[in-house]
Amino acid sequence: MAFLQISTVLVSRISLELVVEPWIDGLWAALTKHFTSVGGKEEMSGTLTAASDASPRTDPVALELLHVESQVELLRLDDSRKKDSEVLEQSAVNKESSALAADFESSLTRSGPPLSQASLNIPALPPEYLQACLQEPLGQEESQASVTSVDPIFHVPISKAVQLTTNDAIKTTLLVELDISKTNFSYQPGDAFNVICPNSDSEVQDLVQRLQLADRLEHRVFLKIKADTKKKGAALPQHVPEGCSLRFLFTWCLEIRAVPKKAFLRALVDHTSDGAERRRLQELCSRQGAPDYNRLVRDARACVLGLLRAFPSCRPPLGLLLEHLPKLQPRPYSCASSSLFHPGKLHFIFNVVEFPSDSTAGVPRRGVCTGWLATLVESILQPNTRAPPADGEEALAPQITISPRTTNFFHLPNDPSAPVIMVGPGAGVAPFIGFLQHREKLQEQRPGGRFGAMWLFFGCRHKDRDYLFREELRHFLKCGILTHLKVSFSRDARVGEEEAPVKYVQDHIQRHSKQVARVLLHENGYIYVCGDAKNMAKDVNDALVEVISKEVGVEKLEAMRTLATLKEEKRYLQDIW
Repeated sequence: MAFLQISTVLVSRISLELVVEPWIDGLWAALTKHFTSVGGKEEMSGTLTAASDASPRTDPVALELLHVESQVELLRLDDSRKKDSEVLEQSAVNKESSALAADFESSLTRSGPPLSQASLNIPALPPEYLQACLQEPLGQEESQASVTSVDPIFHVPISKAVQLTTNDAIKTTLLVELDISKTNFSYQPGDAFNVICPNSDSEVQDLVQRLQLADRLEHRVFLKIKADTKKKGAALPQHVPEGCSLRFLFTWCLEIRAVPKKAFLRALVDHTSDGAERRRLQELCSRQGAPDYNRLVRDARACVLGLLRAFPSCRPPLGLLLEHLPKLQPRPYSCASSSLFHPGKLHFIFNVVEFPSDSTAGVPRRGVCTGWLATLVESILQPNTRAPPADGEEALAPQITISPRTTNFFHLPNDPSAPVIMVGPGAGVAPFIGFLQHREKLQEQRPGGRFGAMWLFFGCRHKDRDYLFREELRHFLKCGILTHLKVSFSRDARVGEEEAPVKYVQDHIQRHSKQVARVLLHENGYIYVCGDAKNMAKDVNDALVEVISKEVGVEKLEAMRTLATLKEEKRYLQDIW
C-alpha cells in the first residue's frame, strides 16, 4: 500500500506539471491577441501606456488588463508556492521511500520480497545420530594431548613478545619467542609448526548459557549412537575424548567459530518454535535463499553462537551441535628465525585478526588463535623494542602447546651459490628473516665459500607504521647478506618532488624485470613467495608471466609454461594461505 500511495502522489504531480504550466505560459499570448483584435495593435499599445499613468477608473480597458495581470501574477505566486510545497513533499516522499527500502533490506533474521513470499526448496533433514549424556564430574585433570592426533607435542614457555607495528597501524603485528631449549623440537628456516589454541572463554560461557547448560560446565560428556538413527555409517567423533568435561569440550575440541553449513541450518529448523524464525532459517538454507546465505552467513563469518542469539526460540540439543561442529584445528605459523642464529629459541610473527562487530556477535571479535595469543602475552609485551625481558619475567611467562609441521620444500637451496628471490609482503616476510639469519651464520662458518645473491621484495602500508624488521633488514643489507632490498608502501603518498612510491611487490618485480628474468632463466635461481593466496600470490604470478613474456619475447601462454616448469623443478616455491 505504501508503494501504491507513493506512485499515486507522483502521478498527480506529474499531471499538474504537464497541464498547468503550459497553460500559464500561453496565457499572456492569448490575452494580447484578444485585445489586439478589439482595439487594434496601436490602440492596445497606447492604452497600455496610458494605463500606467491614469487612474483605473478613467480607462475600462486598462482596468480589465490590470485585473487580468494581477490574477496572472497571483497564479504565478500560487504556482511558485505549490512548487516549493511540492519540493518539500517530494523530499518527504523520498525519505519515506528510503525508509521503506531500508525496512525491506534483508538481515540475518528478516527477509524481504520476493524471498519472503517465495515457495522454498529446502534440503532434506539430515538424520540425527548422536545422543549426549552428562554425568557428575570426577575432578580429574584434563590434558590437551587428548584433543590432537599429532605426535609429539611440546609445552613450551613464551620467553619474549614484541609489538612490531606502531599503535596507529591498521594491523597489529606481534613477534613471539618460544624457549625450546629443554625440548628436542628442531626446525629449519622455512618450516612451519602448529599452535594448539582454545576457544575464547567468554564465548564458551555465552554458548553454554544459551544452551541452558551453564550450571553443568564441569559435568562429563558421554556420547552414544542413537538406536533409531537412519544415518548410515554413524560413528562417534574421534575429536571428542570420552568423559571430558563440557567446559573442555567447548574450549579445546569444537570449532565453535565455524561458519554453519546449510545442513546445520536445516537441522536447527526443527528445534525452533517461533514460526517467523523457522521460516527465516528455512530461507537461509534453501536454494532460493542462497544469496542471503552467502552474504549474511558465509561472508559475514556467522557462527553457532551468533545464530542462537539471532533466533531466541532455537533450542538445539547438545548432540546436534556435536554432529555439526567440526574439530578445533591447530593454527599453523611459519618459523621466523634460524636455530643457528637463535639457539634454543623459535620465533614466529602474526597479525592480530580483528573482525568488525555485527548484530549477532554483539562486540568486535578477534581471531581464535591470534586473539588468544595477544591476550596471553599482554603482561610481557614489549612495544616496539627488542630489549630483553626484565629479570624474573621468564618465570612468569605463559606456556603454549606446539607440534611440528615440517615442509619438505620451502627451504633454502642445497647449493648456497644459487641466487634467491624472496617475495613476502607483511607477515609473509617471516620465513625470509629465518633465511637471512641462517645465511649470515653459514657465511661466518665458511668465509671463503660462494654464496648467491639474495633479493627481497617486501611490502607494507606505511613506512613509519608497519615496516616489519626494518633494522634487521638494514643490517643484512649493510653486511652483504641481503644483496637487494626492494620495499613497497601501498598507502604512503608522494612527498614534494620525490618519486611516487611503488605500491605493491608485483610492481617492483616488473620494474626490475631484466634482473628477475636473468636470475630465474639464466642463473638457475630460486623464487620464494610467502603470504596472501587470494590476491598477492596471484598478482605476483601474473607479474612473473609479464616479466618472462617481455624479457624473453614470447606469448603469455609460453611464459606460463615456463613458470610451470620452474614449479616442477622446485625453483618456484610458494607458502601461501
